Amino acid sequence: MAITKVWIEEGCIVCNACEAECPDVFHVTDTSCNINGSVRKDGVDSENRDEMSELNDDVQTAQEAAIEAAAASCPVEVIKFDKV
Repeated sequence: MAITKVWIEEGCIVCNACEAECPDVFHVTDTSCNINGSVRKDGVDSENRDEMSELNDDVQTAQEAAIEAAAASCPVEVIKFDKV
């Protein structure tokens, strides 16, 4: 299985748990958390809530466990992902 997309829903409390768990994918800002453009097919740094860009092919399986761990550690459960 692979995670094809990951995004941040509204309500991020910028606790930094996701970036601590998976810094290659997540970057916490002053107001929210972004999905790093370097791991996205569109190359944009954002929450990916509107764009719904897929992750680069090499990231989909390589970061799968870390993304799942970050989502599980999110205290407000705003990290969402599609897995196929």
